[in-house]
Amino acid sequence: MSDEMITLLSVGKLLGNTQPEEQVSYLIPIYQRNYAWEEAEIIQLIEDVLDYQPKRKRYYIGTLVVSARESEADRAIYKVIDGQQRLTTLSLLVTYLRNQGRSLGVELDWYRQPNIDFECREHSRQTLSALFNGQLEGNPPQLTGITEINDTILRGYRIIHNVLINKLKARDVSPTAFAEYLLNHVEILRVPVPPKTDLNHYFEVMNSRGEQLVKHEVLKARLLAVMNQIPDPIEKASSEYALHKVWDACANIDKYVQAGFTTTERSKLFGQEWHQLCVDSFDALSEQLGDGQAAVMDTPISLSLEALIQQPVGKHTERLGDDGAERFHSVINFPNFLLHVLRILLKQDIPLDDKQLLDIFDDYLLRGDQERGVITTAQAIDNVKAFTFALLRCKYLFDSCVIKRESPTSNGSWSLKSYKQESSGKAYYLNSFGDEKRGDDINRQLLMLLAAFHVSAPTMVYKHWLNAALHWLFNYAQQPIQATDYLAYLESVAKAFVFDRFLADTGADYFDMIYRQESQSRTVQDQIDRGVMKQRLCYGQIENNLVFNFLDYLLWQRNRRSVDKNSTIASFQFTSRSSVEHYYPQHPRGHEPWPNEHLNAFGNLCLISHEKNSRLSDSLPKAKKEHYVGGVIDSIKQYLMMESDDWNIELMKKHEAEMKNVLEASLNRI
Repeated sequence: MSDEMITLLSVGKLLGNTQPEEQVSYLIPIYQRNYAWEEAEIIQLIEDVLDYQPKRKRYYIGTLVVSARESEADRAIYKVIDGQQRLTTLSLLVTYLRNQGRSLGVELDWYRQPNIDFECREHSRQTLSALFNGQLEGNPPQLTGITEINDTILRGYRIIHNVLINKLKARDVSPTAFAEYLLNHVEILRVPVPPKTDLNHYFEVMNSRGEQLVKHEVLKARLLAVMNQIPDPIEKASSEYALHKVWDACANIDKYVQAGFTTTERSKLFGQEWHQLCVDSFDALSEQLGDGQAAVMDTPISLSLEALIQQPVGKHTERLGDDGAERFHSVINFPNFLLHVLRILLKQDIPLDDKQLLDIFDDYLLRGDQERGVITTAQAIDNVKAFTFALLRCKYLFDSCVIKRESPTSNGSWSLKSYKQESSGKAYYLNSFGDEKRGDDINRQLLMLLAAFHVSAPTMVYKHWLNAALHWLFNYAQQPIQATDYLAYLESVAKAFVFDRFLADTGADYFDMIYRQESQSRTVQDQIDRGVMKQRLCYGQIENNLVFNFLDYLLWQRNRRSVDKNSTIASFQFTSRSSVEHYYPQHPRGHEPWPNEHLNAFGNLCLISHEKNSRLSDSLPKAKKEHYVGGVIDSIKQYLMMESDDWNIELMKKHEAEMKNVLEASLNRI
C-alpha cells in the first residue's frame, strides 16, 4: 500500500474487513485530545446514516487525515492526525452491533478486534478492549474486571446502547439493514500527509488557519452572483451591499443581529433603542443601508470563490461596538438556520439537513428543477431579495424570542432576552417578555417550554419545534409580539407533537402538523386510545423525550399556580437528560426484579443524565432518594416518585395514573 495514496474506504474496510495483506491499525497519538463526543454528535452521526440509507447511495462521512508509520509484520500503521472522534465513534458503533449480533440478527464475525490503539493511554485502550470483549454487566452497560476506565468512551457506548434501537424502530429499519448500509455504503476518505511532514508545523497551521470555506460561504457567493445580474447598476450595487451586510450580521449565530451593524445602521433598521425592526421589505432595507453602501460603490461585493477563500473569515474592518461576544450560545448553527428561513419563507416541505444546503437552495430559490420548473433570472433576483429580508427578520425574531445559553454571568443557564440601547449609547440585554420584579413571570414560562423542546431534540436536523416557533412568529404573530399568544401557541405545538405523533398509533408528519394543522392537536381528550397510549409509553417505545419534558413542564406549571408552592420544583431547570431510568431497577442488588409489565411501565420511568444512570442504575429507590437529598433534581416526575419511602408496584400504578391525567388534561388548556 502506497503511503501517499488517498483512499476512499467503506466503514467496513476502514475497521478491518479486508484481506489479511491489507490489514491496517490506527494509532491515536498522545498529543491528540481525549475522545470527547457527547450525545448530540453521536446521535447526529446515526441519524445522518439513517437519512441517506433509503436512497441506497454511497454516503461520504468525512475525512481521516493520517501519517504513515513503519509497518509491522502483518499490518500497516497510521497515526491519526485529524478525524479520531469520528473513527472512535464508528468503532464503538460497530462494536455494539457485534456484541448484540445474536439478538439483532447481525453477522460480524470478521470484526475480531478493534484496529484503534491509544499511545500512552492505557485507560482508553483497556476500555475499548473490554467493551469489545463483552465485559459488560447491567443495563445500562457497566464494565467489569478492569481497573482503568475512560469514562467518555464508556459513555459513548452507553449512548449508542440507549438510542440506536429506538432510532431504528422509529425509521422502520432493521438492525441488519442498518449494519449492511453502514459497513458497505458509508465511506470515509483517508488522506495521508506527505512523508517527512513536520507534524508540529502541520498542527500549528491547522490551528491558526481560521475557518475553511464552508457551504454557507459558497451559498453567499451564489446569492451575490444572482444580485450581480440586476441590470440597473445603482440597484445592483445597493442590493449586493444589503445582502452582504445582512448575511454577515446573521452568520455569527451566537450574537444578536443588531451587533452586526454599525451604530448608525442599527438606529435606521431597529429604531433609536435598537429594539424593534423598522423596515418591512428588502427595498426598504436596501434604502436604509444606502448611505453606507455609497462608500463601497467602487468595490465589487460579488466575490468569486477564489476571492472568498482568500478572505479572512469572520473579521470586520470596523468596530461594531458591544456585541455580547462569547456571552450567548445559540441552540442552532447558521447553515441549519438558513434552511429554517427558506422553509418559513416558501412554506414548503424543505429538508432541514445542511448537508444538502447548496442543492436545496439551487432547487427552490435559484435554478429550479424538473418538479418545480426552471427559475428565470428575474425570478431568482426577486427570490434572493425576499430571502435576504426574511433572513434578517427571522434572525431578529430568533434572537429575542428563542432561548440561548448565557455565560459566564448566569452559570450557563437559559436566557430569553432582547437587545436594547441604554442612554449611554451602549447595548444591554433585558428579558424579552414581562417583568418578573412586578410578579409577571411570562418570560420564565416561555423560557421553560422552549428549553423543554430544545433538550428533547439535541441534533440540528430535528429541531421542528424551532421551525414551528419561527413560522408562527414570522407569519402570524402580532407586532409587538404578545407573550400570552406565543406561550399558547408553543403549548399547542407541544401537544400536537406529543399526542398526534409520539403517543399515536400512526404518528403525524411534522410538516403537516406545523403548516397544515397550524400546530393544533387533532387528538381530543375523550377520544384518546388509552391502549395505544399505554403501549407507546412503555420502556423502549417512547419515541422522543419531549413526552417526559412536556410532562415536567406541566408539573412545573401546576406547582407555579399552587398556593403551596414547592421551592425545589419552582427552581427546576431543563438540562440535557437523555437516559430513561427505571426507578425500581432492572437488576436490583439483593432483591427480586419486578415483572416486565410493571418494571417497564411509564410510572416506573423518568429521565436522568447518562452519568447518574450509570452510577445509580442498580440502586434501589431508597438509595437513589438519599443520593438526591438536598441536591438539584433531574426530573420533576422523579422528584414526585421520591416522595414515597417505600416504592412498590401499587404506588407506581397510582403515580402513573396521575401522570397520565396531567398529560391528558393539557388537551383542555387553551
